[in-house]
Amino acid sequence: MEDEKRTQQSSKKGLSGADFAGVGIQFAFAIIVFLYAGQWLDNRLGTNGLFTIAGVFIGAGSAFYNMYRKISAAQKQDDEERRRGR
Repeated sequence: MEDEKRTQQSSKKGLSGADFAGVGIQFAFAIIVFLYAGQWLDNRLGTNGLFTIAGVFIGAGSAFYNMYRKISAAQKQDDEERRRGR
């Protein structure tokens, strides 16, 4: 029974929205984590927002990179499935 479900799922072509459902949450989470880390460093070192701003940019950059990796991997998988389908 489980084998039938797996073959049905693997025979399904293309990417769905469910594959990328968590990307937005991961994006926001990365920015928020680095924002708070920057604020903590600013409070600890007595700087005026330097690490907070750097934290936001580092968080956004890492979130974009993670999104790029996920989309590239999904695109490679989709291309490979299309090649096998020919």
